[in-house]
Amino acid sequence: VDIAIAKQSGTISTMLEDLGVDEEDDDPVPLPNVSAMILKKVITWCKHHKDDPPKPEDEENMEKRTDDIDSWDQDFLKVDQGTLFELILAANYLDIKGLLDVTCKTVANMIKGKKAEEIRKTFNIKNDFTPEEEEQIRKENEWCEDP
Repeated sequence: VDIAIAKQSGTISTMLEDLGVDEEDDDPVPLPNVSAMILKKVITWCKHHKDDPPKPEDEENMEKRTDDIDSWDQDFLKVDQGTLFELILAANYLDIKGLLDVTCKTVANMIKGKKAEEIRKTFNIKNDFTPEEEEQIRKENEWCEDP
């Protein structure tokens, strides 16, 4: 993998600096927390985004939008839930902010506008609340429901 592509990962970039690895080295970099299949997808994403300008670091002023995923990323992320969640874990472990942002926005879009029961069904989550507990939670969170 081209070193510029690999350095999109904060984790790999730091590892290469700490080990004193330069562009001529062909030594493998161990990534035990990422499967080969997911790593291939991460590399594909990094190659596509290699020329993207860096995102501003000022997160307080950054809009929390989920409707700004470009069409290439939308197509790239049309994967099963397991793969999507593995990509999130890999992006987090590898410190690839752009990939982490776009994968999390994809999950947010899967949740947006759905009732709790629909979300449970989408993500195969067992409801372990008693009816009384669920009613109590609804009362405590009335303020965030749509009128």
